[in-house]
Amino acid sequence: MSLLPPIRLGLNIDHVATIRNARGGNYPDPVRAALIAVETDVDGITAHLREDRRHIRDDDMARLKLELTKPLNFEMAATQEMKAIALRVRPHACCLVPEKRQERTTEGGLDVIGQHNHLKPYIAELVAAGIRVSLFIEPDRKAIETAHALGAPVIELHTGTYCEAFAHGDHHRAEEELARLSTGAAIAGDLGLEVHAGHGLDFATAEKLAEIPEIRELNIGHFIIGEAIFIGLTQAIKQMRAAIDAGRARARPRS
Repeated sequence: MSLLPPIRLGLNIDHVATIRNARGGNYPDPVRAALIAVETDVDGITAHLREDRRHIRDDDMARLKLELTKPLNFEMAATQEMKAIALRVRPHACCLVPEKRQERTTEGGLDVIGQHNHLKPYIAELVAAGIRVSLFIEPDRKAIETAHALGAPVIELHTGTYCEAFAHGDHHRAEEELARLSTGAAIAGDLGLEVHAGHGLDFATAEKLAEIPEIRELNIGHFIIGEAIFIGLTQAIKQMRAAIDAGRARARPRS
């Protein structure tokens, strides 16, 4: 049994909306998926309202806020439009991410160093409204230290590079990236930041990440929604929870 607190599981429901939008109309409803997930075993729901509205739509965010009984994490670009929506919806948390129209999915961490002057007052306004702000960043010391200086209480480490190496069987690179994530989490923990992680995780990679003692939350979407096609959403969530718990049971505090 691990001496560390259990890891929270956040479900990203974007790709339920992707399927809905492929045909138009209202089915399948991402809010229904969120409610099923909450009834099963997730600790929160994440939804990314993109500038082009390719999956989640404005009314989805409003309904999620109205109907959820667990925290809503509003993933968003640091634009004036999104800030206005966040201040209106008042989610539990906002995770600021980079966003490019041409990308299929988020391709890397937010440039917190280059955008420092823009992000400092932006974050302050969200925090003043009672919204918990997290920054989606690479596991690099400078980025982590800048995130801390910007006043965000939470960072979410980008796990995509690790997951890609793992999926392609590049074991050497995967181990290097896992070590980067572990070191980054330790740096963040020493600064008093809460550490989350996400992007590209599946059962195996989530289990490995759960061994990093500073990580408190994993946010996972595409894999769980994809696996739900074959085994159902409830079972996919339960299997992910079991994988995370198995990894956590092996985790030990740093000496």
